[in-house]
Amino acid sequence: MRWKRSWTLILLISFIGIWFLFFDTYSLLTRFSLEMQKRDLIERTIEYQEKTAELNEKIEELQNNPELLEKIAREEYGMRKPDETVYIIQRED
Repeated sequence: MRWKRSWTLILLISFIGIWFLFFDTYSLLTRFSLEMQKRDLIERTIEYQEKTAELNEKIEELQNNPELLEKIAREEYGMRKPDETVYIIQRED
């Protein structure tokens, strides 16, 4: 009888251990997956904070430098002053 109780106890403890390691809501696999997601989100947050800082620097530079603003308006958007004539020259390669 004693032999059966010890095997039953070992099987019960093994079953409970396996259950908590793999099948429970808070199993090791779930925790590992959540930890990986957390690390990924932290990395993305840092990346976005760096991009935000760069964009804020560009905004500040454009607000404080009218020559740069005029250069961008002319080159990227084709804007001109009211009394100016713009000639577009195409190069052949």
